[in-house]
Amino acid sequence: MSPVHLVRLLDLMRRGEGRGEIEVALVDGPVLVEHPDLSTSSIRAVPEARGGSCTRAGSAACAHGTFVAGILVARRGSAAPAICPGCTLLTRPIFSESVDDLMPTATPEVLAEAVRDSVRAGARVINLSVALVHPSPNGESKLQEAFDQAARRGAIIVAAAGNQGSVGSSAITRHPWVVPVAACDGRGAPLRVSNLGSSIGRRGLSAPGENITSLGTNGEARTLGGTSAAAPFVSGAIALLWSEFPNASAAQIKLAVMRAGGRTRGSITPPLLDAWAAYQALSAGYDGRRVA
Repeated sequence: MSPVHLVRLLDLMRRGEGRGEIEVALVDGPVLVEHPDLSTSSIRAVPEARGGSCTRAGSAACAHGTFVAGILVARRGSAAPAICPGCTLLTRPIFSESVDDLMPTATPEVLAEAVRDSVRAGARVINLSVALVHPSPNGESKLQEAFDQAARRGAIIVAAAGNQGSVGSSAITRHPWVVPVAACDGRGAPLRVSNLGSSIGRRGLSAPGENITSLGTNGEARTLGGTSAAAPFVSGAIALLWSEFPNASAAQIKLAVMRAGGRTRGSITPPLLDAWAAYQALSAGYDGRRVA
């Protein structure tokens, strides 16, 4: 089963490509904005950001950022899922193109600054496909404050649960406003590499993270996996839902996504994203007052 079918995104995608005023912040590596399948996308750097576009297309940072960007806003019909190409992508790079590790990392202080910058830039959704390094009480306190600010401003934070194959939580996944995303295979079963835990199970979702194909930086498609690939499926679904219901609050959108299908929680494994059920829940709540 294809990734978009697994999480019932296809019917939602058929309703439209998203609205430009719905801005999704990509806190990741820089993006190869010159890629042909991103040429029609609305992509701009967060004002405070430096290095929003790639200077080394072959770097791991550029490859990761471009891959995730493709899942979100690539041209429909490309190799990428291209969930919300009509939405605006805000780039906020946090790791250097001199780093060769494919798993992006950041200190809590750096991540907190990126989240604050994204909120100030007007992001409605913030995608964090990143792991924390060098945690400290002071740094984690700053990160929690940044998440609190996002909650007050109505910016939904979607974060990769991590690829250490462990059970537990982090300063990211413990925050009540964050939607942590675990990775699953084509049948919806959790991948062995995906982190799980009580906070992830209670407040998170599962999304496709096995053999996901998106944009490469060398002119060819690229296939990767893990929670970094799973998170943008949730971010893209939220952006499309907000495009359909632009007057909905962040709390209403988040509640619809988390409660779609009447799913029960209590396991360390979160339920599978059901984008169409979330759309139906919002339609019922809004008495059909949605975008024509």
